[in-house]
Amino acid sequence: MTPEERERFLAEPHVAALAVNATEQDRSPLTVPIWYQYRPGGDVWIMTGRDSRKGKAIAAAERFCLMADRVSPTVRYVSVEGPAVSTVPATREHLVEMASRYLAAEKVAGYVDFAWKEHGEQVVIHMRPQRWLSSDLGEV
Repeated sequence: MTPEERERFLAEPHVAALAVNATEQDRSPLTVPIWYQYRPGGDVWIMTGRDSRKGKAIAAAERFCLMADRVSPTVRYVSVEGPAVSTVPATREHLVEMASRYLAAEKVAGYVDFAWKEHGEQVVIHMRPQRWLSSDLGEV
């Protein structure tokens, strides 16, 4: 994929797999599904619990990787890795933006109310894309 194609693909609302080196002894890298936000040319950002395992692992590793893929109409994926360049407290506006990316409009308000109340203190972590891998298997 060209740089423009991979950035457009990553900007679509895929559920990504986040991977980060685990901080615990005798553990593999932590790999979990996650919602993310990205606009071509910018940073990727995620929301997670301040004290979550992934939040702590990203803080320790100071970098992480996201991989987004699809299988239809063609098999395609983009993987992006880079340093965590900022971590800030999440706002309700962050949550609305993220939920609006993934949920139908009529479900956003209810989800935001639930998540803001039940998910505990969240942070927004920005990652600066540094290394990209991508492929489009086309009409295979």
